[in-house]
Amino acid sequence: MMVLLAAVVVLFGAWGGLALAYCTALAGRVRAVSLTAWLLVWAAALAGLATGWHAGLALFGVAAIVLLAWWMSLRPSNERAWIPEVARQTHGEVEGDRVTLYNVRNFTWRSPSDFDERWETRTYELSRMRSLDLALSYWGRPAIAHAMLSFGFDDGRYIVFSVEIRRKQGDQFSEIGGFFRNYELSVIAADEEDCLRVRTNVRGEDGHLFRIHMPREAMRSLFLAYVETANDLVRRPRFYNTLTANCTTLVFQMAQRIVPGLPLDYRLIFSGYLPEYLFELGALRGADDVTAYRSAGRYTDRARRTAEGESFSRNIRLGVPGVEP
Repeated sequence: MMVLLAAVVVLFGAWGGLALAYCTALAGRVRAVSLTAWLLVWAAALAGLATGWHAGLALFGVAAIVLLAWWMSLRPSNERAWIPEVARQTHGEVEGDRVTLYNVRNFTWRSPSDFDERWETRTYELSRMRSLDLALSYWGRPAIAHAMLSFGFDDGRYIVFSVEIRRKQGDQFSEIGGFFRNYELSVIAADEEDCLRVRTNVRGEDGHLFRIHMPREAMRSLFLAYVETANDLVRRPRFYNTLTANCTTLVFQMAQRIVPGLPLDYRLIFSGYLPEYLFELGALRGADDVTAYRSAGRYTDRARRTAEGESFSRNIRLGVPGVEP
């Protein structure tokens, strides 16, 4: 019993300290005072475990109840002062074969702070869908990448779905902070000239493209799953979570609805290794190994060489395994 109590005190005390340190719902002096008080109470509880001082454990129990009550009071919202690129939420209407998407982002980026804002309404026919590409954007660590799915149509158009954090003005992204209800979750549909180009040409990230081979009906179902998720977030906002509600875990949850029994895998968390996962599932074709897919699918230089007026979507696919010329 004492071993279990000790584990609860140690683990919950550490979680509470991180929550108070990283959750931006508390700011400035209030955060500093709350964190200091929590650490003192935690220290008293640890001392109580070592010496049998019950008052220290009781004080920790009361503080834990107060902390949990505060934590449960935090609610996601769609009404905050958002940064421009997530100021609107994509949502859609489905009428038979036709899907109309509202608030499709099509910004023209010159720098992270200099851009032209455009939000558009677009219509797509599911029967004209022809391809699905996974885009991975890396920013320094091979294990971590932002995953996006780009759906292609027979008229040459592409639409990218990206599951992103919905940052408020003044927010700085923190992967640890992503565990502690700092950001809302957002599904953005965007033009490739916006969503992919901004990462390689403006933010300095490294982009890779992989052609995914799956039945067209499954492809269309995945597209509709994105629309459904986007609509649900408009109705019921959710918090982003670095582990359980991010760009790859949501893709997996939606794909499981289409292909039941997909195996869970650590690479769904370490999204930079998704190509290896997909290769083992047989979803990649056109090359003999993952190294070849990664090398030929790297579109960073092609994106940066694409001049205004050239076809960005065509150029980034040149030489990508599985993509027909």
